[in-house]
Amino acid sequence: MARYEYMYTSFLCVFLLYCCYCPIMVMSQLSQNQTSTMANLSKLLGTSAPWKSGNHSNPCSWNGVTCDSTKSHVIMISLSGNSLSSSGFLPVLCQLETLQHLDVSNNSLASIPDEFITECGKLKYLKLLNFSRNLLSGSLPTFLGFDALEYLDMSFNVLGSSIDIQLDEMIRLKSLNLTHNNFNGTLPTKLGKSMVLEQLVLSNNQFQGEIPEELFSYENLTLIDLGGNTLSGAIPTHIVQLSKLQTLILSSNHLSGPIPISILNITTLVRFAANLNRFNGSLPSDISNNLISLDLSGNSLSGPIPKNILSSPKMEVVDLSNNTLSGTLLLTIISPSMIRLRLGNNLLKGDIPSDAFAKAQNLTYLELESNALTGAIPAILGSCLNLALLDLSQNHLSGTLPPELGNLRNLQVLKLQMNKFNGTITTPFQIGQLQKLLTLNLSQNSLTGSIPSQISSLSNLKFLNLQMNNLSGSIPPSIGISKSLLDLQLGGNQLSGAIPSMPISLQVAVNLSHNNFSGSIPSSLSSLDNLEILDLSYNKFSGGVPGDLAGMSSLTELLLTNNNQLSGVLPKFTHFVQVEYNGTSLVLAPTSDNPTPSYYPGSRKKGSSVVVAILVAIAAAVFLVGLVTLLLVLVSRHYSKVNDENIHSGEDHRLPQVVQSHLLTLNGLHRSNIDFSKAMEAVAETSNVTLKTRFSTYYKAIMPSGSIYFVKKMNSTERALPASSHVRIGKEMEALAKLNNSNVMTPLAYVLSSDAAYTLYEFVSNGSLFDVLHHGSMGNSLDWASRYSIAVGVAQGLSFLHGITSSPLLLLDLSSKSIMLKSLKEPLVADIEHYKVIDPSKSTGNFSALAGSVGYVPPEYAYTMTVTVAGNVYSFGVILLELLTGKPAVTEGTELVKWVLHNSMNKDYILDSNVSKTSQAVRNQMLAILQIALVCVSTSPETRPKMKSVLRMLLNAR
Repeated sequence: MARYEYMYTSFLCVFLLYCCYCPIMVMSQLSQNQTSTMANLSKLLGTSAPWKSGNHSNPCSWNGVTCDSTKSHVIMISLSGNSLSSSGFLPVLCQLETLQHLDVSNNSLASIPDEFITECGKLKYLKLLNFSRNLLSGSLPTFLGFDALEYLDMSFNVLGSSIDIQLDEMIRLKSLNLTHNNFNGTLPTKLGKSMVLEQLVLSNNQFQGEIPEELFSYENLTLIDLGGNTLSGAIPTHIVQLSKLQTLILSSNHLSGPIPISILNITTLVRFAANLNRFNGSLPSDISNNLISLDLSGNSLSGPIPKNILSSPKMEVVDLSNNTLSGTLLLTIISPSMIRLRLGNNLLKGDIPSDAFAKAQNLTYLELESNALTGAIPAILGSCLNLALLDLSQNHLSGTLPPELGNLRNLQVLKLQMNKFNGTITTPFQIGQLQKLLTLNLSQNSLTGSIPSQISSLSNLKFLNLQMNNLSGSIPPSIGISKSLLDLQLGGNQLSGAIPSMPISLQVAVNLSHNNFSGSIPSSLSSLDNLEILDLSYNKFSGGVPGDLAGMSSLTELLLTNNNQLSGVLPKFTHFVQVEYNGTSLVLAPTSDNPTPSYYPGSRKKGSSVVVAILVAIAAAVFLVGLVTLLLVLVSRHYSKVNDENIHSGEDHRLPQVVQSHLLTLNGLHRSNIDFSKAMEAVAETSNVTLKTRFSTYYKAIMPSGSIYFVKKMNSTERALPASSHVRIGKEMEALAKLNNSNVMTPLAYVLSSDAAYTLYEFVSNGSLFDVLHHGSMGNSLDWASRYSIAVGVAQGLSFLHGITSSPLLLLDLSSKSIMLKSLKEPLVADIEHYKVIDPSKSTGNFSALAGSVGYVPPEYAYTMTVTVAGNVYSFGVILLELLTGKPAVTEGTELVKWVLHNSMNKDYILDSNVSKTSQAVRNQMLAILQIALVCVSTSPETRPKMKSVLRMLLNAR
């Protein structure tokens, strides 16, 4: 009995304990106050809240809501990326007295209510506040209270004015991020009276003046990022007070003076970036002792490079390029941790030290271009098996290409141009072993022998440049199997023989100029439908020009100069093609403006013989016409029916064979005006071509009503647009037609034929931005107001496309040719369907061959093979540079981005003087937008802003 009493007592105790603790452990729930606050929030946010599903009675289960372990308090709320525009809900959040983290980033909030600052300043536990990537404008709020706040992120907004005491009352602030705003004045120094700040990011603003020494009173700082401002003066020596500093970024300012030796005393410093400034003097000998990354490129540093600067065992990245460093390159052992070494564009001389690379097994990028280095390529480089990029161009290097280069199986870019290399390409170096090679540039050397057939086996090779050597023999017939080749430069050699079939992947140029090619120009060149430039000048070609060349849809330049045996009538090319034929006997085809053939200036010969030849030709033509007419009259009755049938059959053959057609627009006027048969008749005539882009040809189609439309043809000769995809194309077109944005060109209808897809759009009489800016009469006079409006409009269109909630809609080929102008201030982003309709993975070429036009393609596409949001931002940055400079994306063989970066210290030289000199206000605005453009074309995709942020910056630069 006692036993049972003991068991009963024990059970009762356990039960009572369970009853006491169970409500805390299991049954606890939010207080009535927090529950009603969350319900109120859900109501205020409506459909914008991420709380549409789930248990509405339990806010702790809502997306973006985190409660404590007992589920009795809300401690974190994230409303990031919900397209919120109204700020009215913000003060309600302050009623959650236990809130610790609040994230409202990636929205469209334009202001922070005063009530939010007042009420949330009273919260005892609020540690993190993230308002980044919104549309906040005006001055920085004054943060009174906020006693627990440790992390404040207001980056990527359009906040401006100066910063004084707005942050000084905060006593626990550890991290402050205000990057990508428009703050001005001097750098703030009142960042919390308790001096506990650890991370300070003020980059990409408009701060000016010197770096204040008061900043170094915050001795807990581990990160300082002041890049992308207009700071001047020297680096204060008192920076040594920051004994915990790990990262110091001062890039893209106007700082000057020598690099202070005091930096060496900060033993914790692992990253130091002060590139694109005005620093001078020599490099401190032990500057890299503790560093992992050092970037001092784009300054005026001089003197020799210290011997031990690369030997620190931790060192991974060193960039000293674009300075005036001189002397012999006397380097000791390069760190085994080194990944990237850039010493290009200096005044270095002497041999490349062999022993220095003995342990550089992780070296991936080596750039020593544009110096005065001599001697041979060290064989030891062949042991750096991770090398992906080797650039030794524009030096005085000599000798043969060492066989050890064949060991670099991971090499993707090899640039050895403008040196003094001799010997052949393949003996003893075996080029065929570099199967990952993307770019091979051996131009402007003294290489001899023939072009090795092994080059054709490089399946990933895109850019091949062998011009201006002493190569002889013929082009290997196997060149045609190179499925990835985009650009082929063989000019300035002694090549001869037949021109073989070229790879259809070629897009940029085929340069065979200044060689010894003879005989007829092969009509097989017409198969290069994506090619832009064909240069056959300064050879010995004879006969006529094949008429098929006039059908090359992407051709923009045909150079036939100084082939004095070429004769006959030049085929009729569209006005998009610039044909140069000086030094030949070619004549223009007769036109209404030119009723008789005329000779190109400089190619005229004996006038009397020309006149006689023309008269004989006319007489013969009259005789033949008369004879043919007589024969037709004699047999017309017998063959009239057959002839009619043949004529109609010929016409039908020229027209696309329509498989499916469909109206997409709900606009009654367009539905009544669009006539599909007239649209197909328009694309059958090349005279209707108005624009060509990388993937499309635009035709002008006049409907029976007199209305004009664009009919855009997407070529599907490759598997990228197979006929079997008709159902998918139709569905994608229907989805795109529902998009509604004033800066996006949406389809009105589509037609699918057996081998192509056609889309109908409203006709835009002004053409493309490329035409207006670079080819039209208005280019030089296009005022800044128009250019600025175009920039903003394109940014609005791209922000809309990138912000589509289901998935971002990207542009495969974003360029000034894909921006149509409804008016000189109203741009339309075109070619939006390519990303959905074209499937690059099924291309007969490779992905990067499809992904964009030369000059607009971001550098990472060559490696990632993926179109990205960041890639589109880069392309938009190039368009901004076009608007600012008035220059096209590629000028005289140089990409505009490289030209701008090369001249970045002389910004007035970069800007289009026809526009920038109209007023000081215009110049200031152009300079502000130049900074935005440079951020967009940053080499690193991670540092490029999103389009929404770019749009904010553009609007604030007004």
